[in-house]
Amino acid sequence: MKTHDLVLLLLAASFPLTVPAAGQHSHSHGTHASHNHTTAAGHASLSGQPGDPGKVTRTMEITLSDDMRFRPSNVQVKAGETIRFSVRNSGQLDHEMVIGQLDDLKAHAVEMRNNPGMPHEEPNQVYLKPGEHGDMVWQFTTAGTVDFACTIPGHLEAGMIGKAIVR
Repeated sequence: MKTHDLVLLLLAASFPLTVPAAGQHSHSHGTHASHNHTTAAGHASLSGQPGDPGKVTRTMEITLSDDMRFRPSNVQVKAGETIRFSVRNSGQLDHEMVIGQLDDLKAHAVEMRNNPGMPHEEPNQVYLKPGEHGDMVWQFTTAGTVDFACTIPGHLEAGMIGKAIVR
């Protein structure tokens, strides 16, 4: 792990998230320590924050598949919008959707590969077993590009990446 990634990881541990996403359930890859997807600047790198389910402005359906793709893989949102991502795993493998910046998602995928027992329960992700459906509510606060990916080992590397274009 690069020094930069280790510093981000240590800083992230100092700012834990405790707000669960609507409809989200936890899962565990084993018994390793939990992790967060925040940075020293809080959610600034995520261009948003956990959304209030009572203030959802629209729902977007996202399908995760074993061809290592999100459908759709690119979405358009407006700054200030609160989106409910209705996520369905249509495949036979476990998949997840994690919102973040691509560099952070890649670093997390490496961390997952090195620590396959890491549990998840973060408001910027939804983890689904085959055939499962789950929701994630996210408010996009600033314009820019926000990535999402499946950080299960090998999935991001195989191209399971998408983008939210925030205008």
